[in-house]
Amino acid sequence: MRARPDNYQAVFARRWGHLRRARVRALAWLLDAPDLLDIHDPHWEGRIATLGPVSPNTARWLAAVDADPSRLDAVLGTKMITRLGLYAEKLMAFYFAEQGRLLAHGLQVRAARDDTVGEFDFLLDDGREGAVHIEFATKFYLLQDGVHGDLAASFDTFVGPNLADSLGRKMRKVFDRQLQLGSHPAARELLPRPVSLAQALVKGWLFYPLGQYIETRGIGAGHCRGFWCALDELERLDAERFLVLPRLQWLPPFCAASATWMLDKAQLRAALEDHFAATDAPVLVALVDEQPGRIVEFERGFIVPDDWRERAGARLYP
Repeated sequence: MRARPDNYQAVFARRWGHLRRARVRALAWLLDAPDLLDIHDPHWEGRIATLGPVSPNTARWLAAVDADPSRLDAVLGTKMITRLGLYAEKLMAFYFAEQGRLLAHGLQVRAARDDTVGEFDFLLDDGREGAVHIEFATKFYLLQDGVHGDLAASFDTFVGPNLADSLGRKMRKVFDRQLQLGSHPAARELLPRPVSLAQALVKGWLFYPLGQYIETRGIGAGHCRGFWCALDELERLDAERFLVLPRLQWLPPFCAASATWMLDKAQLRAALEDHFAATDAPVLVALVDEQPGRIVEFERGFIVPDDWRERAGARLYP
């Protein structure tokens, strides 16, 4: 096996390779992954939250949950979760509750029975008499074609795989609407405590055109990142084994004792051609190594239809 770059996948394997349960690994990633946004950049006006480094106590707690996940399993429930955002929220709610900080999770605010104003993702004890409102997001964006215009406009060049969202649009919604919820008259009647601070906690991965990386002010320098490429660029991928990642496995780098659905490059191409014949939804693929007793991701990227770049450009610059 050739030497691999010391990227976040390698860091995660060193820190959390002992965790075996997928749910606990996902929680470890949520707590440990670098902040997607630079909390110190003045563009964000101090409204970006951070969890900070994982403490030794929290690392020991994660190992204990991995050994006995019964409390976590009870929180996640037996009903199948299909939405990645909901899955991540439930994991974080479990963590905040176990830390003794959770005042409310998913608290809806209605001005009338059929008029929902918004929802508090998390209300946390601020250690005094108030509550910290945390708006939580796990996002996956692809840099369409370089960074253009001023700083605010450059965030719109990071677009969702299905072209329905952008990092810029998401953060404008968070700042202009969601973080203002605590001041709405209808919210004051529901709040267990007055909101003393409202911030966004943003985790995720950013994906850059294959072979490129563009540093962008306002983006965390150590953020989790991967590549994207069109189907016709598949031969450029330097790997022998691949996994198509189901959505609920998008959070942490993949690791498992075995993976029967591993593909070689020819099999991956055939699977992608069949997929794109039915839908234009991009596919997240993990490049993996076979190590003694386990399969480990060393890189990841979205494979997109051959016309994705043009459709993304039309969306950005109609």
